[in-house]
Amino acid sequence: MKHPRLLVLATLLASIGSPLVHAETMRCGSQLVSLGDRAFEVERKCGTPVYRDPIGYTLGSYDRREYRIEEWVYGPTNGMLSILRFEGNRLVEIERRREH
Repeated sequence: MKHPRLLVLATLLASIGSPLVHAETMRCGSQLVSLGDRAFEVERKCGTPVYRDPIGYTLGSYDRREYRIEEWVYGPTNGMLSILRFEGNRLVEIERRREH
């Protein structure tokens, strides 16, 4: 249980001074994933991620339900990692970071 927290901390520390790029779409071969896509759609287009990290939960702003937050990591591809954040099974953020 402590290992995912350590990985998140290490990722945050490694990102200091590392340029981050946020995008609305990401190419997976000939497929394109976009913000708002469902997790199963992303996995169908991009395959199984290298790493899945359950982050926690958040409350929905309209319905006050809990939604699971999860990050998926793909890559490295050409020295770049792609980190996808899902909230409630929907893709809400695509982050690209150069691997060290």
